[in-house]
Amino acid sequence: MNEVAIAIADPVRRHILTLLRDEPLSAGDIARRFVISRPAISRHLRLLRESGLVHDEMVGRQRIYRLDPRPLAPLVDWLAALAATDGWERHLDALETEVYRTRRERRSRGPAEHRREHTA
Repeated sequence: MNEVAIAIADPVRRHILTLLRDEPLSAGDIARRFVISRPAISRHLRLLRESGLVHDEMVGRQRIYRLDPRPLAPLVDWLAALAATDGWERHLDALETEVYRTRRERRSRGPAEHRREHTA
């Protein structure tokens, strides 16, 4: 999970992943979409390969890169658990609902019934 988090921390690598989400691309096709040097793109692709987020294959003289989103799953699960609403918030929401319901019921009974309820 740490390798994946490091890999997606860089905006250039995130953009590469977005490009590869749509279609497999050669290293040259990827490099042409950036203003940084080809060696810099190559280093980004190497890190993405090492994290398992992309796979490459030689097709003729070109290296074609494909996205593999499976290594993202543990990170996605961890983020979802981190962002999940805790139990206390749900309990407090239920309590708030009950308070409003009780107030509404008391208002609908009228003042005479409410007084009798407290004198008994």
